[in-house]
Amino acid sequence: MVNINGTLVDNSTKQLSLENRGYKVGDALFETLKVVNSSILFWEDHYFRLMASMRILRMEIPMAFTMEFLEQEILKTIAANHFNNSAVRVRLNIDRGDGGKYSPEHHNIGYSILTERLDEAFYTILEDTHYQVDLFKDHFVAPGLLSTLKTNNKVLHVLGSIYAKENDLNNCLLLNTNKHVVEAINGNVFLVAGTTVKTPPLEDGCLKGVMRKQVLELLKQEGLYTIEEASISPFELLKADELFITNVIQGLQPVGLYRKKTFKNTVSSALVERLNAKIGAN
Repeated sequence: MVNINGTLVDNSTKQLSLENRGYKVGDALFETLKVVNSSILFWEDHYFRLMASMRILRMEIPMAFTMEFLEQEILKTIAANHFNNSAVRVRLNIDRGDGGKYSPEHHNIGYSILTERLDEAFYTILEDTHYQVDLFKDHFVAPGLLSTLKTNNKVLHVLGSIYAKENDLNNCLLLNTNKHVVEAINGNVFLVAGTTVKTPPLEDGCLKGVMRKQVLELLKQEGLYTIEEASISPFELLKADELFITNVIQGLQPVGLYRKKTFKNTVSSALVERLNAKIGAN
């Protein structure tokens, strides 16, 4: 079952109009959520990112779109699929409905909620030292505010994933037009060199990731590392001790291999333990 504007419908039924603006021109936002036993992880962070993104895209936020309302709609959809006691991946889509060319004909806001069962409730570090990445250099991220939003305009990420598959890679690192490392196809990037941990700044065009925020907070609480939100050049990757990717579904994914450079996973493993402790305490 999927949730279309509050109505639960069967997956096999026709759900999306060909005139939907999210489909036609990418005029849509989405949040990818992890829900464990009917508890939405980091829900407040997701909600406020969504509201800020809607304002940036000049969407008129419906009065009904409170944090409590959207949470109830998500949990209603999970219950309809009998996932109450499971780990679940949820995609919450927000769009401007049907009509118009580039310019919308109205300011109506629609939403849809899709769910998918996950195998793992807590975050784990897979003992896969062969997780391999490389740079995707066919196209570049434009630094700016729009690049930090989770919109439906993900063609660059699609092409990067195709390139990764064609070259037997697990992931690709995306560059911006200044040739700085911005993010991976499916998450933010962190680099560890000695006692310094770096991640690209939002100004470079990386996604304003919810897990990125969690990791930065955990690192600050530890007080063991110098934290830098600073541009990362491709040359720094070869000098790093550790490289990992973050998103709310996987948590932290250590990179094992970049070209001929191999990495450790000491910091990422410790962070996963602290992240799970934080989740368990909430």
